[in-house]
Amino acid sequence: MSSDPQQANKFNLKVLLVLSFGHLATDICQGALPAILPFLKAKLLLSYAMTGAIMLASNLTSSVIQPLFGYLSDRRKKAFLLPLGCLSAGLGLSLLSMPDHYEFVLLLVMVSGLGVASYHPEGFKTARFFTGDKMATGLSVFTVGGNMGFALGPLVAILIVTHLGLDYLPLMLVFSLVFVALLVWNWTSLSHARPLSASKGIASNGTPRAAYLSVGLIVATVVMRSWTHFGLMTYIPFYFIDYQEGDPLYAGTLVSCFLVGGAVGTLAGAPLADRWGYKRYLILSLALTTALLPLIFVVQGFALFGVLAAVGMTLISSFTVTIVMAQELLPGNLGIASGLMVGFAIGTGGFGVTVLGIVADHFGVPIALKSIMLLPLAGLLISLLIRYPIGQSAVGPAQTEAP
Repeated sequence: MSSDPQQANKFNLKVLLVLSFGHLATDICQGALPAILPFLKAKLLLSYAMTGAIMLASNLTSSVIQPLFGYLSDRRKKAFLLPLGCLSAGLGLSLLSMPDHYEFVLLLVMVSGLGVASYHPEGFKTARFFTGDKMATGLSVFTVGGNMGFALGPLVAILIVTHLGLDYLPLMLVFSLVFVALLVWNWTSLSHARPLSASKGIASNGTPRAAYLSVGLIVATVVMRSWTHFGLMTYIPFYFIDYQEGDPLYAGTLVSCFLVGGAVGTLAGAPLADRWGYKRYLILSLALTTALLPLIFVVQGFALFGVLAAVGMTLISSFTVTIVMAQELLPGNLGIASGLMVGFAIGTGGFGVTVLGIVADHFGVPIALKSIMLLPLAGLLISLLIRYPIGQSAVGPAQTEAP
């Protein structure tokens, strides 16, 4: 594989797949943690509040501080964050079975969370260098690894703990070790990745104030999308299990259909966004989500699975699109742009779920679930205000020069 820096600017599926596997190996730790909490609770005789604090520590360290790691990544080339972040995420999680004291469990959870937080900005930044002019398509390859990691995490962790015992949790580290091996094999190409030419305009002349305003509006849009995403994941089970007294397996399958639809939408929507334009696709995805979401209260049976899969496809398909938009608006700060989109904006989804919980406590679960329908509409209205592209800094795919 060529190590020519100019080659790094071309679409390179092999390197993107390596980075995507690292994304899987990192996010599988986030997905696994909730699944093993009951076992940690039983082993250490924890209260529900103490168990909840474990998740809080994980969320704070893995999501909210990602822009800080993005800032550090932009200050100087830090490709070492890729293996270090993935290993840290894996080590922190895999060693959770060993401590007999709650404080050490919290420490390990934070180590794992910091690994997750450090991998994502550097990973999205590095992946951007190998997308060529198919930015959304390339980043979707990287993104789907994280989707798969979240989906596989609970399953793999439960299989290990139930069949072998909690003491065998260190087997989860295998994913991180495989990624490091793949990374070493491709290190020359990865370490020579360089930003695109400064012909992008604001990369060399400073970022216009309008670009920061647009990024702020994109963040606000992503917050609305994130609240919708996490709100549906949380309150669909509550609605069908607690309110309608339905089968828990049925409710869990509905959530799975929603998430699988999101993974499919991530891959299928990105090429369309590259072709149609990123802002246009973002508006379209939010408009379709706004139109489809009320149907979950209308349809029943098999059709409900189809509706939730469609909602997942339309809602989550813009994930990589918003990352590309932020990176194009801040070409000299790709790490910060990625950290804002992936970490901070998505991390606030937990805050949205808390607000919905207050609504559910006071007005009932159906009202909380129905109130979620307002969120993609709010995101749609905000997205209409985004100024994109700005000058020569954020050209759409039709205007992008060949590398």
